[in-house]
Amino acid sequence: MKINDVKEILNGIESVKFLLPNGDAIPEHFHVTEIGIVTKSFIDCGGTIRFDKIANFQLWNADDFDHRLAPQKFLDIINLSEEKLNLENLEIEVEYQSDTIGKFGLSFDGINFLLTNKKTDCLDKNKCGIDEPIHEDTSSCNPKSECC
Repeated sequence: MKINDVKEILNGIESVKFLLPNGDAIPEHFHVTEIGIVTKSFIDCGGTIRFDKIANFQLWNADDFDHRLAPQKFLDIINLSEEKLNLENLEIEVEYQSDTIGKFGLSFDGINFLLTNKKTDCLDKNKCGIDEPIHEDTSSCNPKSECC
């Protein structure tokens, strides 16, 4: 989901609710503590240099149990981020604290924002000798390749 998708949704809903991948709701008194741009420069296992840029929303809970983030206030925070940070219509990653800081994708089911699980992947399967998609019960790289 991208920034413009969230803005469109916020214009049409009465309350902002987030669900974790297991279906549990993030407490209604959450805060959006950060909206930012995260850039990543890296080299993949096949030796290709890559660049990535995403928008990052950080959600946080405090002890102010009466707090509710209204859709318009959330929209105002996004608009300010676009103005001050030159935030583009980027794909969104959401950070949320549980046992550790989790990073999630974002979707919407018509009522709630859904935090979705993110997974790692080999970005250069040809150089790693991987012909089929990786299944959770197999190793991530072919031991005969030079990528691992």
